[in-house]
Amino acid sequence: MFMDNSVGSYPWNRLDPEDIERRKREAYRAVLRQKRRKKRLLKIRLMFAGLVLFVALIITGIIFTIVKLVGMVMDNGAAQKEKAFTSIEKPLELQIDDPEPEPESEPEQETRIYSASEEDIKGLGAEVIGQYGILVDTSEEAVLAGRGYRARMNPASMTKVLTLLVAVEHIEKSELSSPFQMVFDITNYAFVHDCSTAGFLENETVTVEDLLYGTILPSGGDAAVGLACYVAGSQEDFVVLMNRKLEELGLSETTHFTNCVGLFDEDHYSTCYDMAMIMWAAMDNELCRQVLSTKKYTTSSTPEHPEGIELSNWFLRRIEDKEKGFTVLGGKTGFVNESGNCAVSLATDPSGREHICVIAGSSSAWRCIYDHVAVYSSLFDPDYVPMTSEEAEQGIEADKAEESAENTQ
Repeated sequence: MFMDNSVGSYPWNRLDPEDIERRKREAYRAVLRQKRRKKRLLKIRLMFAGLVLFVALIITGIIFTIVKLVGMVMDNGAAQKEKAFTSIEKPLELQIDDPEPEPESEPEQETRIYSASEEDIKGLGAEVIGQYGILVDTSEEAVLAGRGYRARMNPASMTKVLTLLVAVEHIEKSELSSPFQMVFDITNYAFVHDCSTAGFLENETVTVEDLLYGTILPSGGDAAVGLACYVAGSQEDFVVLMNRKLEELGLSETTHFTNCVGLFDEDHYSTCYDMAMIMWAAMDNELCRQVLSTKKYTTSSTPEHPEGIELSNWFLRRIEDKEKGFTVLGGKTGFVNESGNCAVSLATDPSGREHICVIAGSSSAWRCIYDHVAVYSSLFDPDYVPMTSEEAEQGIEADKAEESAENTQ
């Protein structure tokens, strides 16, 4: 008799569907328990690693602190030994434990904002024919008299006062004797724009000091552009410095320059008030004051000019014999066809107080001088009698004739 070994032959080998489902659920739960167990183990390991790292950091910090303290103790001991040794070797030398104080750095000087109060202002007399004008008392920081002094006008070569100031602020005194070659582009610029010049020739090597005086005394366009190129590399870059200086002086809203010479340009403008403030700032600078106050200067000797070039500030020379009750210390003239003659000057009264006068829109260089004389005299000369237009013209003609005679001698 043979036995049948096929599945299902015995009832105990048969599994009903519910039993199969139950076993599946148990297997699934077993898998979940195993996953949870692995996650718990991973968390425990991470926490343990973090704890080990934290303890290591604490131990490292403690070790570092101990090493630092030991080093400080050793350094202190070495220092004490050195002091003891020094005191033995030099018993008469006073030992000072306190460290020597470091020298205090000088605070940066802020640019002064120049301004003048505008109360109780008198008008300029009828003998002053300039379209615009102002008289400022720098001691009282007040405008004493004026006419249209806040109106926009072209400053012409009065511009060079700021050219001088900006250049001097970027030049060391040791550089005054430094050489500078007047290249073609510079001399040609002055020629093309019909500028007054100091008389420097193409490729002539002059000094920086020559450029300073050449810019102011003869109002040299060649010297001014040369100075700009020396300081900033080009006139364009130098003009950036000029307008930046105007911002520092608080004048950028009413004054803007496009060149360092004073050539006419719609965007090149100022006011009599602003030019007075610029002159004030320049005369507060020692080197600028020296240049603006010089009546004659001879440039350095060169192969082109072995005896140098004699430069003159004709404004100062022409006004000096008309001073009564005042003394003009410095000045700068200007002229462009579009706006006429102008000039800015600084004078002292008998008490030594300084005043600045600016006249613009005058009919001639000589008439501008007469306007300055009228403004100063009306304030300082108790015996001053205003000139009529006819008297002023007669005086100017006489001055021209005298000057012509001197030049022909």
